[in-house]
Amino acid sequence: MMKKRISSGSTFEDAIGYSRAIVRGDWVFISGTTGYNYDTMTISNDVVDQAEQCFVNIISTLEKANATLSDIVRVTYIFPNTSDFELCWPVFKKYLGNVKPAATMISAGLANTKMKVEIEVTALINS
Repeated sequence: MMKKRISSGSTFEDAIGYSRAIVRGDWVFISGTTGYNYDTMTISNDVVDQAEQCFVNIISTLEKANATLSDIVRVTYIFPNTSDFELCWPVFKKYLGNVKPAATMISAGLANTKMKVEIEVTALINS
């Protein structure tokens, strides 16, 4: 089974040594995705805006893997500030409300204090 690496073009990937996503067979493993706009390398100060941008980035990665949001089977939300989690529920419902993947929320520090949310997903193509 071949392994395909997907890159977002972010400088973080080369600096740290990871891929935005790995496709192995019908499985797609997307690394923790933050609210950075990779076109401008900017990030909003608003957690809800960051959550929206996370999904823009995730959708872009899924497309490169020939997958869609409906293929997501697992999602992990990571928040430095647990009170921000509920603020983002409408965003999560917008993108995954019909998909209803298995989900976990973790409270932990992120790599940069500008980051207010990080989202990791696993997809099974044609699930």
